[in-house]
Amino acid sequence: MKEKLKKYIENIKNFNYKKYINTNILFLTFVVTSLINGMILRFITVHNYFAIKPVLADLAFILLIGSFVYLFKPKNRFKYLMIMSVLLTAICVINSLYYTYYMSFASFSLIAVSLTVVDVGDAVVKNVLQIRDFIFIWQLIALIIVHNKLKKKNHYNMVAKKENKKKRFTGTLVSGVLIYALFFMTVTSVEYSRLSKQWNREFLVTKFGVYTYQLNDLFKSLDAKFNTLFGYDNAAKNFREFYAEKKENKDNEYTNMFKDKNVIVIHAESIQNVALDATFNGMEVTPNLNRLKNEGLYFSNYYAQASSGTSSDTEFTFSTSLLPVTNGAVSISYWNREYETLQKLLKNEGYRTISMHANTGSFWNRINFHKSLGYDKFYSKVDYEIDEEIGLGLSDKSFFRQSVKKLKTEYDKNGKFYATLIMLSNHTPFDDLDKYGQFDTDIKEEIKKVNENGEEIAEVVSYSYMEETKLGNYFKSVHYADSAIGELIDELDSLGLLDNTILVIYGDHDAKLPKSDFIRYYNYNKETDDIIDKNDENYIQVDYYKYELDRSVPFIIWSKNDNLSKKIDTVMGMYDAMPTLANMLGVKPTYALGNDIMNLKDNIVVFPNGNWLTNNIYYNSQKDQYKVLNTDYIVDNDEISNNNEYVSRRLEISNDIILYDLIKNENDRLERVEGK
Repeated sequence: MKEKLKKYIENIKNFNYKKYINTNILFLTFVVTSLINGMILRFITVHNYFAIKPVLADLAFILLIGSFVYLFKPKNRFKYLMIMSVLLTAICVINSLYYTYYMSFASFSLIAVSLTVVDVGDAVVKNVLQIRDFIFIWQLIALIIVHNKLKKKNHYNMVAKKENKKKRFTGTLVSGVLIYALFFMTVTSVEYSRLSKQWNREFLVTKFGVYTYQLNDLFKSLDAKFNTLFGYDNAAKNFREFYAEKKENKDNEYTNMFKDKNVIVIHAESIQNVALDATFNGMEVTPNLNRLKNEGLYFSNYYAQASSGTSSDTEFTFSTSLLPVTNGAVSISYWNREYETLQKLLKNEGYRTISMHANTGSFWNRINFHKSLGYDKFYSKVDYEIDEEIGLGLSDKSFFRQSVKKLKTEYDKNGKFYATLIMLSNHTPFDDLDKYGQFDTDIKEEIKKVNENGEEIAEVVSYSYMEETKLGNYFKSVHYADSAIGELIDELDSLGLLDNTILVIYGDHDAKLPKSDFIRYYNYNKETDDIIDKNDENYIQVDYYKYELDRSVPFIIWSKNDNLSKKIDTVMGMYDAMPTLANMLGVKPTYALGNDIMNLKDNIVVFPNGNWLTNNIYYNSQKDQYKVLNTDYIVDNDEISNNNEYVSRRLEISNDIILYDLIKNENDRLERVEGK
């Protein structure tokens, strides 16, 4: 062994590096350009580009796939390296695009999900696609240029005479393996755990590089397809133990408050609380929602827990009190599982369950997905007259007008109902400005002047403020959506559909607005038409945590005839809505992952990427850092550790329920036991 090691070291010392470089110019170009692209991707997404660990992982991966080039003759190697370059460039371009929209990285399991982009292609082009996403193509150009120059110099014939193909293949392959071995020696147990679970994609790209992340994701995606073959017994055991230990939601003053009442749920596309708090020139962006939140139960610290499935993830989590799946979207890949939903619980109480959305039934596979959630009837685009379009389709005002008539027919025919109405107009890119109605997002001031006749006159001066910004356009769009909700309430009332009904409104997810616009929104200086200086005492820092907290969405429960008027500040996630509503409607779920928020003073919101939020702490799992939200709160290190365990277990349990169809299998098992 010592002799072999000695010989290996001696070979390294005597290695002719100059000859190696001169005869491997194309291969080295491939390696260097691939490495740089990986660094560029980290720079424009997670801002991690000079860290040595992901560079080592990228290099090892590149050497491994590149080593096979030596199995070809020199004159044919360009084709292989070009194919590999196209693949790696595509990985970078796709992930850059994906990160812009989802703030996460793409997955092989999301190929089916990505096909839904066709239906929102205009939004992607206007709101997501950026010139920087194509910077990675320089690798292909560089490879072509180098290849053409080498070809002119008869380089490949010269290489064929001088090199030992087998030796170079083996040496490159072994080098890749050794660098991977060196890299994995630096990987911590926490990093191994997250690589295995695959749910914090930003963290994985930061620590493992994009190529190793994507390779691991491929294995995980394939593993998910064969999950019924492995791991079921352990998953089922953990599932039963978890729900045996989980405390049941206790009765409280809200139990049965709305029993047997009709329920109308408004799935409010992309509406955030920041819009409810906004005013321009004394005018509220959302006067109707503000009235509802003041008269009803308003949950002011409510957060979406959506992942790559965006709106469909929200529909799933709101209905089931489970979290989105770690790979793909439930609506696409796992819609045919058995889930316990609020819709199904209410159906057992004699409710007719209806969903309405003026988009195609195939979008997010709702035509099948909604059946799985327990809806009796799904009204889709084919059931509506497309008489007025805004953004991606039928305007919300026309959608609501037509939907109210359908609800009246359903109610007269079938009695009490649970209906979900999914809005559409307030969808990115928020650029149908001429159709939103007049709502200015500037600052207007009345200035008194004396005219040439000595008369005092008032002149209105306008400062641009949020005009012609993405956030400003968003406020205009939300103002339209709010107006549509106001008209919906009037329509429902005119037909008597509010007399024994509760209205539930939730924002499905944040609008994915640029941080720079929030900086302008909070720190605008009208005198300079720019933001105030960062050193100004009034400057509001829009850091990672401020931006994340501003992503909260409204959750309102309102009833025409009930004087509710209560604001609940306890933090809650989308998965807490189902058990909270279930208690109020007099039904009891068995497999809810969330909690009835009316029983809690503090709560933990679990985000799909491993972040979590309490009333006092926001924890960033990617950096293993947190921010204390209350200055007088003292953090116990055990609290961080315990909450991380809490989050990890719920992510695992929820994912296993979906992958292994555990609710169906558990119900089947209990039926067999009872049958005996």
